[in-house]
Amino acid sequence: MTIADIKKTTESKMGQSIEALKNNLARVRTGRANPSLLDSIHVDYYGSMVPLSQVANVNLLDARTISVQPWEKSMSAKVEKAIRESDLGLNPASLGDLIRVPMPPMSEERRKEMTKLARNEGEASKIAVRNLRRDANEAVKKLVKDKEASEDDQKRCEADVQKMTDKHITEIDALVVAKEQDIMAV
Repeated sequence: MTIADIKKTTESKMGQSIEALKNNLARVRTGRANPSLLDSIHVDYYGSMVPLSQVANVNLLDARTISVQPWEKSMSAKVEKAIRESDLGLNPASLGDLIRVPMPPMSEERRKEMTKLARNEGEASKIAVRNLRRDANEAVKKLVKDKEASEDDQKRCEADVQKMTDKHITEIDALVVAKEQDIMAV
């Protein structure tokens, strides 16, 4: 493995950490309706658990209501039950073959909980990025020890990896701040 490979791999993994953070923050509930909120829900479909999006259309009716329309009428009760039993605190209501999922208004206490959760997700991502930095620096030190790279190369690589780390941590902070504002805005 060369120094260029180490940098490329580290950059790629740091990017994956950012994407994971975006997915995790999308699941943090705000007062506003968002169809991706139901992505984590799985429904019993003829004996196997499948994601809700594979058995129903999930759309927005308005800013505070998600509509779920199962493709098979027989699935309505199972979909409604899966939404109700999820840990999201949602209370779906059936209207024929359409299931409405109103978003309850968030209390101040709940907003603070969600903000804290968003910060924790951000901190976990920062730790992952810092661990990647450490792994990259250790890999470069091993190359120097094995005499496959010079100490000057090591210093340059460590500086580049630090710049990558700083860039990704700044991006993580920005994502967390944006999510906190989204939580508090509603």
